[in-house]
Amino acid sequence: MISDNEVFDQFISECRWAVLTTLRQSGSPVSSVVAYARDGDELVVSTPGTAFKSKTLEKDCRANLCVVPNAEPFNFVSIEGDVTVEKENLVRNTRLVFDNIRNTGFDEPEDFEGWLESQQRVILRIKPTRVYGVIR
Repeated sequence: MISDNEVFDQFISECRWAVLTTLRQSGSPVSSVVAYARDGDELVVSTPGTAFKSKTLEKDCRANLCVVPNAEPFNFVSIEGDVTVEKENLVRNTRLVFDNIRNTGFDEPEDFEGWLESQQRVILRIKPTRVYGVIR
């Protein structure tokens, strides 16, 4: 389980979109909307290795992933954690994300491995250290 709170844990499993907040070198936060997937008790995000979030996480591994639903009420669960930037096992882990966003208009590219390479994709693996939220 990612959270000891079963309601939070179920919410994380059922949703697919989140806001990822990382820290600039100055310490100020920067956020972006991402798709994510669960990988056991951790979360994975696929993103280009050239993206700002990837670069900031290589310098400061702290992040917050705020999971949000697709509709009202806008409950949320935030996961604070340490992030590792992975450059291996990209096919399996990126497919977890595509499986989680199936039927949302984001289809897996035909030449999947070529796409991963051309996009210089990496996996951001979030190891939760604190989980909190509001579920109404």
